[in-house]
Amino acid sequence: MSEPAVTASGDGGFCRLRLDISYDGTDFAGWARQIGQRTVCELLEETLSTVLRVPVRLTVAGRTDAGVHATGQVAHTDVPETCLDTRSIAGDPSRLVGRLAKMLPDDVRVRRIERGSADFDARFSALRRHYMYRLTDARWGSEPIHARSTATWSRPLDVDAMNGASESLLGLNDFAAFCRRREGATTIRDLQRFSWHRDHDGVLIGAVSADAFCWSMVRSLVGAVASVGDGRRNVDWCRGLLTETTRNSKIPVADARGLCLVGVDYPPESELAARNEITRDVRSATGGCCGG
Repeated sequence: MSEPAVTASGDGGFCRLRLDISYDGTDFAGWARQIGQRTVCELLEETLSTVLRVPVRLTVAGRTDAGVHATGQVAHTDVPETCLDTRSIAGDPSRLVGRLAKMLPDDVRVRRIERGSADFDARFSALRRHYMYRLTDARWGSEPIHARSTATWSRPLDVDAMNGASESLLGLNDFAAFCRRREGATTIRDLQRFSWHRDHDGVLIGAVSADAFCWSMVRSLVGAVASVGDGRRNVDWCRGLLTETTRNSKIPVADARGLCLVGVDYPPESELAARNEITRDVRSATGGCCGG
């Protein structure tokens, strides 16, 4: 993850900006910068650097993988106060939204920019991340208009069975069986919500919330419970995965196109500093983590 270019000083020299971001991840190689790849982070940093005429580095709430979408991504950056004092911005960061809309491609948008507290950290201040997963078991597959954001499953799915399997995974657990290995990273997570329903078109909508997520964790969770939903596995098998200490290769990883980061929760401003310390202590004690 990229680090801020500068540090908010609190003396008026620098301004911390919070950005609320949406993107269609289909044509991106994920959030994080990668050599020779089109990424959301690089595109936004370069565009912001052009507009503000200073180097911009973003810290993000959740580093989404290739093909994963977002409607509620959050990032922050610190910039010199003087770079906002131009005629077109007039010290008001929200005016950047319109400037960026004219410069960015159609598959990424900055929906809001505002001044943030010096204690606000898009990553460490976060209390929890919320994802949505769209999955269809229709014989004809996904409707074309939603094909870039809806995954397909080749077998009929029982929503009640999926909810039973999802409920069995809730709580503070080691999700090593569901995560791709990252050296030194903890796989202990607090899965706070995991539920399913069908919308009016019959598409299964999954709601998944946790304090944080390991690499590929959400897509593996979806694949596991869908295996229960189509009758190939049972709830006991799903629950038993929590006792494993390494990635289970029998868990299918659901398609990235169905996954969307829809929101990030933060505490009140007065509690930001304390939240940052708690999160950093946990990450240090457990060897770090993935952002999402």
